Amino acid sequence: MVKHYSAQNNDYQGFCGASQNMNQALDAAPSEPRREAFLVALGERVRRLRAIRGMTRKSLSQVTGVSERHLANLEHGVGNASILVLLQIARAFNCALAELVGDVTTESPDWLLIRELLSGRTESDLQRAREALTQLFGVGAGAQRPNRTQRVALIGLRGAGKSTLGQMLADDLGYPFVELNREIERVAGCSILEIHNLYGPNAYRRYERRALEEAVQIYPEMVLATPGGLVSEPATLNLLLAHCYTVWLRATPEEHMGRVMAQGDFRPMSGNNEAMADLKRILAGREAFYAKADLTWVTSNLDVKESFAGLRTQVRKACGLPL
Repeated sequence: MVKHYSAQNNDYQGFCGASQNMNQALDAAPSEPRREAFLVALGERVRRLRAIRGMTRKSLSQVTGVSERHLANLEHGVGNASILVLLQIARAFNCALAELVGDVTTESPDWLLIRELLSGRTESDLQRAREALTQLFGVGAGAQRPNRTQRVALIGLRGAGKSTLGQMLADDLGYPFVELNREIERVAGCSILEIHNLYGPNAYRRYERRALEEAVQIYPEMVLATPGGLVSEPATLNLLLAHCYTVWLRATPEEHMGRVMAQGDFRPMSGNNEAMADLKRILAGREAFYAKADLTWVTSNLDVKESFAGLRTQVRKACGLPL
């Protein structure tokens, strides 16, 4: 009995020892490097472009100065290349850096041919191309391009006068006045602040586009005041430009901040210099998008009556209405 127990005990100890050794061996075994999906896709694009151009990895290494080992790792999705290395590779392929990193406009031959046609064109040429494509395909809220001048949209930073001048213009034209912020809250069922806090900025942009689509469908005529950041989402900006006669209410950063504080919002006063620097950066970053408006109306150094009088004249002319 004792001997039998001892044998069982030895077998158990042997099994435990073997199991422990196996676990140690597994722990010690080298694991496959974790591959990020983005890096895998990047490697595939590099390999595909190299094949299209008939280049060996060695010849690519010679042209770029990047080692063959580094290129091999990159093509297998385990090489975390720097921007400078990717730029060297893009130059060797004579392609845009966007084509390497996977921009949607590089995903097919037709996209690449369209990019080539538009490359180097002036802003006015690009605007004509965009308008022609809008006419060809339509943008949201139905395929038909509507009479844009029956809807007037005001864009610009906070403090530009969109709400004040928008209401005055709507009363003058006899159109409904619509604030897109209120429409966003209606669609979402909660406040703008709650959308950002609960769901984040991406959800807010989706609600913003949906609210604009619904406003375009509901109101054949309107004056629309838009949030300042709407222009940062290209799809939403395209929708606005396609369906509304768009006016950029432009002012200096100092006037924007002064008007916001005049409304009773003194938050910009905390760290005034930093807030002003941020405001200038935001305006500089958005200016090229605001400039896509049909009309730029500068409200700097004008009181409300003067701003409205000039805006009214310009809009009525554009809409073909009597002055």
